[in-house]
Order: sequence, then structure tokens, then C-alpha cells
Amino acid sequence: MSDFTEVAGRLVRAIEDWPEPGVTFRDITPLLADPDGLAATVTALVDAARAFAPLDVVAGIEARGFLLAPLVAEALGIGLVPVRKAGKLPAATIGEQYSLEYGEATIEIHADAVRPGARVLLLDDVLATGGTLRAAARLFERAGAEVAGSLVLIELPALGGRAVLGDVPLTALLEY
Repeated sequence: MSDFTEVAGRLVRAIEDWPEPGVTFRDITPLLADPDGLAATVTALVDAARAFAPLDVVAGIEARGFLLAPLVAEALGIGLVPVRKAGKLPAATIGEQYSLEYGEATIEIHADAVRPGARVLLLDDVLATGGTLRAAARLFERAGAEVAGSLVLIELPALGGRAVLGDVPLTALLEY
């Protein structure tokens, strides 16, 4: 993890006043663009994910969770379930509306995405206010799955997202 922390410290950049004044956006694209940074990120995520074992699927949350979740799922030898914005999945879906920092949104999964009792790991890039992860947990619970935990690359503790998750265990690799 120390290798990851050092690499991430160099490569995650802060962009002030984006997407609106007063917000500091944590940009992970330089971390993912760097081969050593990407390798260290995947290794750290996979190591953290193992603490939630046994797992059946990793749920990658749109949009940057999509970049990380397939790599983690493949390394663990388990499946991947995409959690998409409303209207992006082709088959029957279930959805959950939630509040985020700048408004309201809805996320969906296919109604048949997981079998009842499946153990799911939610994976996203950032935990801010917690609305997206909480909505994803509700989706999988409604589908009859067990949410084993959630894993994020970055947590912004000042925004209180961890408290919104309730009893869903959370691991964050970095805090800002």
C-alpha cells in the first residue's frame, strides 16, 4: 500500500473550482494514465477487496468505477455488474433515485444482474456525500443480494459520506 500511496500522492491532482466554484475536484486520470500508477492502483484495490471475501461480483459504478471494477473483478476471478445511469441498460432494470452534491440522479442495474444471496462488492472512485454508493447498495439489496462492502479509491471525509452508508462496510485507499 505504501507504494500506491506514494504514487497516488504524486499523480492524483487537485483541480480547483471544478465543476463549480468552491469545489476541489480530485482528478485520477494522471494516476490511471501512468503504467506504474495504474498497476499500483489495481494491486491496492485487489488487496483491499480480498478483505470482503468471499465475493461473487464487483459492481462498477458509472463512470469512473467502470474503469477500475473490471480490473479488480478479473484479478479476483469473479464477475462484474455495471451500475449505470438511468436509460443506459438494454434489458429490464431496477433503479434507485438519490441526491448528489449538485442535484438528483437515478442509477440502475439489470433486474437479473445478480442471483439472490450473491455477495457484491461496490466499487467507485470517490466517496463524497455517499448518495451514489447508498443508492447502489439499495439496488443490490432489492435484487436479493448481500452487499459485502464498498471500496473507493478516494474518500472526502469532510463531506460525511461514510455516515450515509449506514452498516455497509467501507474501505477507502486515500483521504483528502
